[in-house]
Amino acid sequence: MFYWWMKHVLVGPVLRLMFRPWARGAEKVPSSGGVVLASNHLAVIDSFVLPLVLDRKVQFLGKSDYFTGTGVKGRVTAGFMRGVGTIPVDRSGGRASEAALSTGLRVLSDGDVFGIYPEGTRSPDGRLHRGKTGVARLALESGAPVVPVAMIGTGEAQPIGRRIPKLMRIGVVFGEPLDFSRYRGMENDRFILRAVTDEIMYAVMSLSGQEYVDIYAATAKARLAAGSAAEGADGTQAPGGRPAPDVQVPEPPSDPQEPSVG
Repeated sequence: MFYWWMKHVLVGPVLRLMFRPWARGAEKVPSSGGVVLASNHLAVIDSFVLPLVLDRKVQFLGKSDYFTGTGVKGRVTAGFMRGVGTIPVDRSGGRASEAALSTGLRVLSDGDVFGIYPEGTRSPDGRLHRGKTGVARLALESGAPVVPVAMIGTGEAQPIGRRIPKLMRIGVVFGEPLDFSRYRGMENDRFILRAVTDEIMYAVMSLSGQEYVDIYAATAKARLAAGSAAEGADGTQAPGGRPAPDVQVPEPPSDPQEPSVG
């Protein structure tokens, strides 16, 4: 109930006014049952804008720090994060990935929608980076379909380091659901996990029009911080070693008067 109020009465109307979100392919998201939304990740606001264009509740993982603050600010932050569907998870220590996986599997087993960023963190340079195989494990262990998603414009609206987003239109593009039931029971095969992850990332790249670089986003972030350039970013490659698809970054609707979705 709190989620509904946040989306439709409190936060949602403000975000719609700020970003006038547009969407393509939202009808491709199954209307019931567990679904994995695998999205690129360009800005903090991705997790707030994406749910606006869907009728179903979308749940993401969030750092447990968001929920443990003290005072009025801490309580407001915790309430906001819960209200927008964020689930706290402890990302510290060696069992962080297992905690995230088990939480995602629980959401999917309940028949809900679970949003995940396979890159693991925000892109430090606007490009699409190598996906981590957790998304493949989720798909294989749960049997849920994976819908690839491309966030459009959020990196421009809120580049890294900018707290207050710029007012501009933001888009969300959904692809066809991917079925990996043929690999059921093979979730411990690292080659299968990599192949499934690369297939998902290829679908995301085909929707977003981003340049792909075959290193993890965290590695690229560290190299940029050290003053080094990311390797392998020549614009000709795609996940799995395939040639890059000939696609462009999607544009918003041409009719400036078209109403926002959600």
